[in-house]
Amino acid sequence: MSTKKSPIKADAILWDFDGTLANSAAKNIAITRQILARVAPRLTGDNLPRPLASEADYHVANHAADNWRDLYRDHFGMTTAEIEIAGPLWETYQMLDKTAVELFDGVADTIKQLSRFPLGICSANATRNIRQVLLEYDISSAFRSVIGYEDLPHHQQKPAPDGGLKCLREIFGDTGGKTIVYVGDHLADVMFSRALEQQLGPSSQVISVIVTHSGANPEQWRMQPDLVIEDPSALTGLVLS
Repeated sequence: MSTKKSPIKADAILWDFDGTLANSAAKNIAITRQILARVAPRLTGDNLPRPLASEADYHVANHAADNWRDLYRDHFGMTTAEIEIAGPLWETYQMLDKTAVELFDGVADTIKQLSRFPLGICSANATRNIRQVLLEYDISSAFRSVIGYEDLPHHQQKPAPDGGLKCLREIFGDTGGKTIVYVGDHLADVMFSRALEQQLGPSSQVISVIVTHSGANPEQWRMQPDLVIEDPSALTGLVLS
């Protein structure tokens, strides 16, 4: 893991959404509880998994899991069969749930400062939900591409690189010869960055940046990012066009 603070010359900045730009823990908890009530009612009431009891516990479990399937299996106690049923329900319940999602403090101003770069979002969150939040904070126009859950088949979700490729094609058309910064908060985001760089080929570079303001502790991860920062505002002094 590098903490080097030398300037990064980037062609574009791509972002994760949950835990990076937005604090969606309360909404994710509410949605998961509803899905459990439908798919695995044995895990409700007195048997509710501890990570679904508070935002603090949810953040700890989320950052400890490699991906959402591991989160559901290892921390919520769901079976493989239940997980397969639950996955496709996420977008529907996400759009029905009215729990507010807020950007972290300072994120909107940071995005406006970085809007001279081509910006995109690659997320497992629902695209419509992401766009709605961006509109509420008046930063929707800063993003040239938003790729969310419903834009990709299940097997192409992060950490597979397909969302990043789709995002970059929408931004540039030709994806060759680019230096891309990808900002996330999870091990899956580091894995995504590495997979995307491999797919783009030797003429391109993907720099993995992890923000820690939602509780990420990358020192414990089996794959390390290139740079760790406390919150997205640190990028304004690090990334050059």
